[in-house]
Amino acid sequence: MKLLDRGVSKMVQSKPDNNNIRLQVVFFRTENGYEPVREWLKSLARDDKRIIGEDIKTVQFGWPLGMPVVRKLGPGLWEVRSRLVGGIARVIFTLEAGKMVLLHGFIKKSDKTPLDDLNLARRRLVQLRGKK
Repeated sequence: MKLLDRGVSKMVQSKPDNNNIRLQVVFFRTENGYEPVREWLKSLARDDKRIIGEDIKTVQFGWPLGMPVVRKLGPGLWEVRSRLVGGIARVIFTLEAGKMVLLHGFIKKSDKTPLDDLNLARRRLVQLRGKK
């Protein structure tokens, strides 16, 4: 599958014939094989991983969704909004060929999405789509 070769890897193994799944979830992957969202998730506490995973699964099975779980950030970018015990997490994603590609994840420290985080997700989107 070309998309997987161009910068994503599978997150959730799903049966293709399961009609309840609206989006397959995959991680963005750099050219050297690094998966930044996967590594970020691994660094989190177990309960935080569970909450974020449940929210991603809600999007996977319920797409299209809006607030409070998902917010559109701009052309081709959305964020999954997760309330953690000690803060707020965001996972920025795009849609590509029926897949939810997780581009960037972070813990929010202010009300607005930090511009640095948004710009990083935009750069990864450009890499994913092969525009340099």
